Amino acid sequence: MLGVLGGMGPAATVDFLAKFVALTPAQRDQEHLPVLTTMAPHIPDRSSAILGQGPSPLPVLLRELDKLVAGGASAIAIPCNACHHWYEALQAACPVPILHIATATMAALEPGPDPVVILATRGTLHSGFYQRQLHSAGHAWGVPDEAGQQQVDRVIALVKAGAVEEAGRVLATLWQPWASQAGQLILACTEIPLAAAALPVSALRLVDSTHELARYSVAHCLAKR
Repeated sequence: MLGVLGGMGPAATVDFLAKFVALTPAQRDQEHLPVLTTMAPHIPDRSSAILGQGPSPLPVLLRELDKLVAGGASAIAIPCNACHHWYEALQAACPVPILHIATATMAALEPGPDPVVILATRGTLHSGFYQRQLHSAGHAWGVPDEAGQQQVDRVIALVKAGAVEEAGRVLATLWQPWASQAGQLILACTEIPLAAAALPVSALRLVDSTHELARYSVAHCLAKR
């Protein structure tokens, strides 16, 4: 059974679950994969903690993990990129595998010389785990400048507030300057795919971290059946 440590944010968790179900090769209810989800929106803000501006979410994350393991989860997915700043500490305390969102996302990248742009929270970018994996895989990478990051921050905040269409309009202006400079763009915050869903096809190849974690989770669960 897959355990999903969710609530960061709630809409992003629902999006992950919908993608997990859609990616499962099933013809009837009984062929789907069992899932246990904890929806924990009270977890302290991850980005603020990474930047030293708020309390660590680690104690609450560990308690939520314990609930999932006690409920029978044999693997854990966390549809929040910034949480993976604490991946090593979480995995060390958890007796079942935690599926890393960046590892899942990296597997979807295509080879090529063009830089891979990372759209993420300031905390995820500061943590640097995407940059390290991209460097190890031989990918050049880039991140938004300060003005661009302010727009990314706004997209994420709008999705969390339920203003998804407005978030989409803001997001549409973000990747236009990169269309001739980069080949792939990682949506490395699980709110961003919700804003991107209604947009026209981009000249960039968009790599949805929520979708890739869902695909990775389905593959793991099917292999363990």
